[in-house]
Amino acid sequence: MGSHEAQVRRRESGRPDPSGQRFRSRYRDDTDGRREPGRPHDSGQPGRLLTPEIVTLAAVVVLGSIMTILDATIVNVALPTLGREFGTSISTIQWVPTIYLLAFASVIPLTGWASERFGAKRVWLTSLSAFILGSLLCGLSGSVPELLASRVLQGLGAGMIMPVGQAILAQAAGPARIGRVMSIVGVPLLLGPIAGPVIGGVIVGSASWRWIFFVNLPVGAVALVLALWLLPAGPAARRVRLDTRGLVLLSGGIAVLLYGLAEVGSGAGQGALPAVAIATGVGLLAAFGIHALRTPQPLIDVRLFARRGFSTAALTNLVLGIALFGVALLLPLYFEIVRGRTPLETGLLLIPQGLGAALAMPVAGSLTDRIGARPVVAVGVGLATAGTAAYTQITAVTPYWYLAGALLLIGAGLGATITPSMAAAFQAIERAAIPSAASAINTVQRLAGALGTALLAVTLQRAMAAALPGFHGGIGQAGELAATRASALPGLAHAFGVTFGVALALTAAALVPALLLPGRPARPAPPPDGPAR
Repeated sequence: MGSHEAQVRRRESGRPDPSGQRFRSRYRDDTDGRREPGRPHDSGQPGRLLTPEIVTLAAVVVLGSIMTILDATIVNVALPTLGREFGTSISTIQWVPTIYLLAFASVIPLTGWASERFGAKRVWLTSLSAFILGSLLCGLSGSVPELLASRVLQGLGAGMIMPVGQAILAQAAGPARIGRVMSIVGVPLLLGPIAGPVIGGVIVGSASWRWIFFVNLPVGAVALVLALWLLPAGPAARRVRLDTRGLVLLSGGIAVLLYGLAEVGSGAGQGALPAVAIATGVGLLAAFGIHALRTPQPLIDVRLFARRGFSTAALTNLVLGIALFGVALLLPLYFEIVRGRTPLETGLLLIPQGLGAALAMPVAGSLTDRIGARPVVAVGVGLATAGTAAYTQITAVTPYWYLAGALLLIGAGLGATITPSMAAAFQAIERAAIPSAASAINTVQRLAGALGTALLAVTLQRAMAAALPGFHGGIGQAGELAATRASALPGLAHAFGVTFGVALALTAAALVPALLLPGRPARPAPPPDGPAR
């Protein structure tokens, strides 16, 4: 009682209560993570390090997400093996990665609605379970139709894992720490495509192709157990009407557009089919935009793009994604076609890019929280531009130290641009809009990757035809030509240099939306510790 009376006297006299201050400070920390992880951070302490709870949440999300990104690239290494195993052509077996991409991208727009309707944690766990089951069925497949059906299930599960995880973390961390959180979540996005060929090469070279899919099972099981224990429950599920027409228009448009772009990028498209698919996809997406403006609760709220902070962040993601994810196509092709490296050796040669991204991401995330995304992304664009410019000068005998140094710059540019611009998008909106925003940003990134791959693949094929008179083959035939005619290597290297020039122009163009990103983020005022006046 004496202690209680002393506290009352201190409150009446206006003197602070030390024990109360400690309790309030401890409660604010708990609201950031342990007791109420879904609540944004607004303690007015922007310099605080991430709490252990937030870091643990991020680790769980990364563990689940990295498998889905790896699976998009790890399978490419095994395509020739799969073709021999099932006795089918490469044009048929090429559907193994393509159908995964289509299923992956088409389900992303459902993320926001599903999170509100069923709860983010339940959606994340269900998606991860579907991905794990799909991985098991892929590994057990005995025919191409079985494998393709299993890849559809795997892609449908994978599509929601990344955006739902991003939304959970963005809501838990709040705007004051979103840059650092996105730098952690960006690990699968930036490092997965680099690690995929290395892991795939090791598995195919030392074990059965089935282990490309079975390797997901133990990792997925660990992520599932940790998620059941650690992911926050989030807001209560509520009845939200599904925008069925929007789902048909948006998911259908994304799937058809990506199919057309994939056909163009692979060189497999014949006649007018790819062009018709691209035009149809664009038309469906435009129809969705019109529909969404007239609907109270659209699948993705396109009105978010009317906000300068969000729209410039999305545009930065789009332009950078086209350029830098397109470069991700060119780099392994150059090493394999011109330099004659194996997929495993190519993966090892790409390590400097991953190292650059790993070094830049935590620094960029912290700086984004302190000074805003604009200066961070602008510097990142400069680094990526410098690295890409170096690749415009490559030859068939360019020293590997030169290539590694340029790759380090490109990787640092990736790490300092993609995740800070994602953070800027989440900083520009209120907490309730985060699930829809995560769907929109992930859709933009998938489209950017497909556009970049198609654009630079077509540019490379045309540059090869121009550099080698009489050559009318695709990228696959160029590898055979390089292996049998040494005199063709300078022309092939020149074609890659020309294509990297296009990537350079795209990367430099990203500086325009980058300079329009928000500057220093607004800081919420700290709550008063003393009595109300």
